[in-house]
Amino acid sequence: MAVSLQKGQKVDLTKTNPGLTQIKVGLGWDTNKYDGGGEFDLDVSVFLLNDQGKVEDDKHFVFFNNPSSPDGSIVHSGDNRTGDGDGDDEVIEIDLSKVSANIQKVAFTITIYDAATRNQNFGQVSNAYARVLSASSGEELIRYDLGEDFSIETAVVVGELYRHGSEWKFSAIGSGYKDGLAGLARDFGVNIG
Repeated sequence: MAVSLQKGQKVDLTKTNPGLTQIKVGLGWDTNKYDGGGEFDLDVSVFLLNDQGKVEDDKHFVFFNNPSSPDGSIVHSGDNRTGDGDGDDEVIEIDLSKVSANIQKVAFTITIYDAATRNQNFGQVSNAYARVLSASSGEELIRYDLGEDFSIETAVVVGELYRHGSEWKFSAIGSGYKDGLAGLARDFGVNIG
């Protein structure tokens, strides 16, 4: 039975699941129908952060154009351009045993591609969630449904995996950014030029 989190809650991942090293983080969403005319393209990005909350270099920013972390511990499944259908829209595969020792947090974000041009924001997105699964069994271990009503935000930090001693925990963040990927990149130290 999965642990269901609310914004701000944290839960042990590896302590309550001894021996767990291979996980998947599935993120999903639905877009509300509106008459803006543009298609929605939401993207999952992952930031591998050091103890200062910054990436060591731009290669620690994993997304559809950089689908793997330098140490190979984190792999992005690819870009889902529509979000149609049930289930996870994009999936991140993680081998916790391979995450470099200098990485203290792994932040999972969703952004709306070209949001300003298309006049789109998370107020037009519903049923967004993140879930952590055992890669071997497929069992859902943790689920966080973003019940927030975002209005002007074009990016959201959904959650974070973080080290606590020798264990990994998951934190439900649910923090919105009105300046999209640029705001995330600025805060996490990525140069997106």
